Amino acid sequence: MSIAQWVEACAAEEIEVEDVIRFDYGDRTFAIYRTENSKYYASDGYCTHEPVHLADGLVMGDVIECPKHNGRFDIPTGAAKRRPVCIALKTYPVKIEEGKVLIQID
Repeated sequence: MSIAQWVEACAAEEIEVEDVIRFDYGDRTFAIYRTENSKYYASDGYCTHEPVHLADGLVMGDVIECPKHNGRFDIPTGAAKRRPVCIALKTYPVKIEEGKVLIQID
């Protein structure tokens, strides 16, 4: 069993409001989001429908739209919101410290 750790993903200012960036750590990839109300979130990087990176998708409020087939996920919860997506995204805790976005990876 692995122990969760906080990992620095990026500077908070690197992500525009209503945007998403890719963050790779080891052999894993994540999507880091900043929603319209400037809250930060993190999820697995690939869509659960096909292995397309969500960093190329469109953030609309609290929703990320996959660039491949336009499936949508709720950013805060990872819940599948529109077909063809039917499996939720795994999400990760996020905190901001000293202007840096940190995600908790297990």
